[in-house]
Amino acid sequence: MPEGLLTSSALKVTGLTRRYGARAAVDGLNLEVQPGDLYGFLGPNGAGKTTVIRCVLGLIRRDAGEVSVFGEADPVRQRADVGAIVETPRFHEWLSARANLEVACAYAGRGDSASVEEALERVGLRERAKEPVGGYSLGMKQRLGIARALVGKPRLLILDEPVNGLDPRGMAEVRTLLKELVRRDGLTVFVSSHLLAELEGMVTRVGIIDRGVLRAEGTLQGLLAAAEGKVEVELGVTDRVAALEVLGRTEGVSLLGDGADGALRVALSGLTVPDFNRRLVGAGVGVERLVAQSRRLEDLFLQVTERGLG
Repeated sequence: MPEGLLTSSALKVTGLTRRYGARAAVDGLNLEVQPGDLYGFLGPNGAGKTTVIRCVLGLIRRDAGEVSVFGEADPVRQRADVGAIVETPRFHEWLSARANLEVACAYAGRGDSASVEEALERVGLRERAKEPVGGYSLGMKQRLGIARALVGKPRLLILDEPVNGLDPRGMAEVRTLLKELVRRDGLTVFVSSHLLAELEGMVTRVGIIDRGVLRAEGTLQGLLAAAEGKVEVELGVTDRVAALEVLGRTEGVSLLGDGADGALRVALSGLTVPDFNRRLVGAGVGVERLVAQSRRLEDLFLQVTERGLG
């Protein structure tokens, strides 16, 4: 490999656009995945995640934009470094797991029996590799899909909703596997999902897409810090009517709805929790409980997809 490619982005997408008639499913999207990232590509259903992945993999044409993989712009040469799952992986149900991977190797023109065995071992399926895939659970099929993506030893895995439809045990298995592929095997993993809780403890960087536009990108900690201007609190008061009157005339305060045990959920923007408490008490409202909610990926996601980070 040329020395300069060692520091290249694992995946760089610039100005990606895909239209269906007059509608832009993806509109001028830019994103960058660094080597060693476990990158979470987040968005609501229909946001454009799968369209982006299909364009990146060359499964559908893009109307504009450039894609590079470890500095390589040629789509044919990119394939040697990329393994992928797009939507639900499908197999020949009557064939064994091993036979399915061997068929995939022959079709793709890469990988051999040794890489098949290594991939099966890596996802924990080698002991059951002789069994017909039709008898596999959904979680086992998902792991077999990852094994198929690993055949040929790619450096970048692109996985579209890899935990979709799995039970909690299956989700935990896939989550652990992906972290190990990054930590132990040195792979870069790009994973799309709308299941925020499953990604929160796993990803190093995130990109959030909504209606075909990338709304935010960066480390999770960095994006949460950038969004800290908005704080959600749960407010318990002695006089709900009086509290609502104060909320209505206080700048930087918006009512989100009801919380637990009759409390109010309130968002503060540009107003600290102590200042908010002082205003309530100063207006004669008895405050029984005022709890600031810690920011999580879900909070960031909802804020970004509703109106962006600024």
